[in-house]
This record gives sequence, C-alpha cells and structure tokens, in this order.
Amino acid sequence: MMALSIAGLDPSGGAGILADVKTFTALGVYPTTVVTALTAQNVSRVASVKAVDPDFVAQQIDLVLEEEDIQHAKTGMLYSPKIVKVVARKVKEYQLNLVVDPVMVAGSGGSLSQANMAGSLKKHLLPLARLATPNIDEAAKLSKMVIKDEKDACEVAVKLGKICPTVVTGGHLDGSDIFYENSLKKIIGKKLDSINTHGSGCTYSAAATAYMVKGLTIEESVRKASYFTKKAIVNGSHGTLNQYWSLKD
Repeated sequence: MMALSIAGLDPSGGAGILADVKTFTALGVYPTTVVTALTAQNVSRVASVKAVDPDFVAQQIDLVLEEEDIQHAKTGMLYSPKIVKVVARKVKEYQLNLVVDPVMVAGSGGSLSQANMAGSLKKHLLPLARLATPNIDEAAKLSKMVIKDEKDACEVAVKLGKICPTVVTGGHLDGSDIFYENSLKKIIGKKLDSINTHGSGCTYSAAATAYMVKGLTIEESVRKASYFTKKAIVNGSHGTLNQYWSLKD
C-alpha cells in the first residue's frame, strides 16, 4: 500500500511532507513525496518560503508515478496558483484519488501561499478531490463566509461539500468536526488543552488518505483520522504531534 504527498518541506519536522511521511508510516502505508516549496520555519514562526518551479513539480510527479502504481495522493502547501494548476493537470492525467488539505497560512500565522490561492484551489483542485479537510480559517477563505460558531461551520461544510466531500476540522471551535458528503454529520470531539498542534492539519489529511488507501469509505476515513490526530496531539511534545503513538499502544 502506497500514497503520495504533494506538499512543502517544514525543516522542523512537525508539519508538511515530514508530518505526512510519519503519519503514512505509522498507519502502515509506504510514503512517496513531491516537494512544492522549501520553508525556513520552526514551530513558532515562518521566516521565508522558496517555491519549487512548477515544471519541476510536474517532473517529480511523473517520475514517481512512472515507477510506482499509486492510486491515492494528498496535497498540502502548494504555494502558488501555477503549482495548483500543474497538480490539477497531473491528478487528472493519473486519475488519482485526491485528498486536499488547503494549506494557506501556518499555525504560527506565517503566510504559506501567494494571493488568490483560495480561488485557485476552489476552481482547479477541489472539483477533482475525493475529500477536502480545511480548518475554519481555510474553510472561511474558500467559501468567502465568516465562521464564528458551529452553525457557521455547518453552512460552510454544506457549501464546500457540494464541490467535493468536505470536513471542516474543529480544532479552532469546540473540537468537533463537521463532515458533509450528501448529508451533514458531526464527528463529536472536545477541544484539547495542548500546545502540541503544529502539523495537526497535515496529520489529519494524511491519516484520512492512509485510511482510504486501506479501503475505508470517506466517512470512515475521516472519523478514524479525527481520532488519530487527537491522539497524536495528546501524545505530542515540544509543540508538535507524535504520529507514532499508534505503534506504541
């Protein structure tokens, strides 16, 4: 079982491709990667970002899929509309089952994208996705709606869910996730009192991808990814998650 992560590199190891690799590995899925951007960051701040040339992103995808029979992929930080378009073209070409984590801003507040990323993701990538996993800030940008409470999150989940199945993750609300695929469902949770949240969105989307690789339905994958991520936060340290908690149980 294999999966592909198309995302940025966080040298601190807490988020981005390294978080995806750790999550895939913890869940028994072999990781392959395509790097879209390099960042100078740590848990507290993002200093700078250097995007990879879109043609090189395409070449990475081609070379990985030339050798490996991969059916499932996830995206994280894509940084620019040009990279979004390239990835969308390759998703169509290889008919990948795609999970989109619409990364635009780091948890520390630093920008991880150019202008108009929300519009580009919504236009080019979400219509191709099997699942989107925005947090409330990302969901607000994609929907152009304000999210102040769970009721707002439900409205946004329905709106985005008409483009592709969508889970609005609840870490910034009361801890419950709002999932829409033909109907609205609430995945009950509680807000965790922890600083170990750097990379939680990456871990959530990677876990959902891994469970889909294993043949679970989208809803089952989301529910298990929600549980996995919460356990990873609880077992984390130094501001980041511990994606290997499941191997120690």
